[in-house]
Amino acid sequence: MHVKIGDVVGRQSYKLDVLFRVIDVKTTADGEQIAILYGDEVRLIADANCSDLVVVDEIERNSRKLKEKERIDQSYFLFRQDYQLLREKQEYTATSSYSHNEEFFHLPGRVLHVDGDPLYLQKCLSLYEKIGVPVNGVHVQEKEMPEKIGELLAKYRPDILVITGHDAYSKHKGEVDDINAYRHSKHFVQTVRNARSKVPHLDQLVIFAGACQSHFESLIRAGANFASSPSRVNIHALDPVYIVAKISFTPFVERINVWDVLRNTLTREKGLGGVETKGVLRTGMPFRKHSSQ
Repeated sequence: MHVKIGDVVGRQSYKLDVLFRVIDVKTTADGEQIAILYGDEVRLIADANCSDLVVVDEIERNSRKLKEKERIDQSYFLFRQDYQLLREKQEYTATSSYSHNEEFFHLPGRVLHVDGDPLYLQKCLSLYEKIGVPVNGVHVQEKEMPEKIGELLAKYRPDILVITGHDAYSKHKGEVDDINAYRHSKHFVQTVRNARSKVPHLDQLVIFAGACQSHFESLIRAGANFASSPSRVNIHALDPVYIVAKISFTPFVERINVWDVLRNTLTREKGLGGVETKGVLRTGMPFRKHSSQ
């Protein structure tokens, strides 16, 4: 069938399990048309013969989006519950068990989100804003991330760095532990290494790295605090936001249990993992409201 750039499609051979956006169509030497695909809700990149693709109509897309929204809303609800408990605990501690009346202010951790997909970046920035996390977002192609990360860290000086985009494991390219069998894992790994050469300590710069099916172990060894994907499964586009928001709003004197970070994500421990990490929130007082006089 005729498939064009921008179409939302599914693969017949996979029973339309994942919806993709067509970002490019190439013709091989023997005349076959191959589409390059980006996951519509998951951070997966794939290619497929156009003859295997079905353009998904708006009714089906809307039906899937409604189900997806329910999952996202549930994760957001759970996150807000956690956030409220964190705030109450922090207020109790900061005011010496409520013995002081002064109002105080919070300084959540600043995030630099570097994303290989501009559409996913915008989705994430909208959620950061909704949650209240201070963030700068930059779109950078995955292959260019290693060389650009140094200047970005110098420019934005974040407390938390997110390195994500699209990835995929290909069985025909090698075994599951061979990083060369992955689309962009080696670029993510080198980006983490380059970032760690600037800020070596895991608690001075908290790093999330990876996308769908990424080589989790290599990313952790390179210096990421949290990464995807331990079971080589697809991760949701918004999963990095829930992880770093939890870190951003956890006080710097507290250590974060890894499960506490993962349980409100959409993919959980099959798609995400990490190491024990300190929070980055700081509380100050007194808070003075600006006078209009």
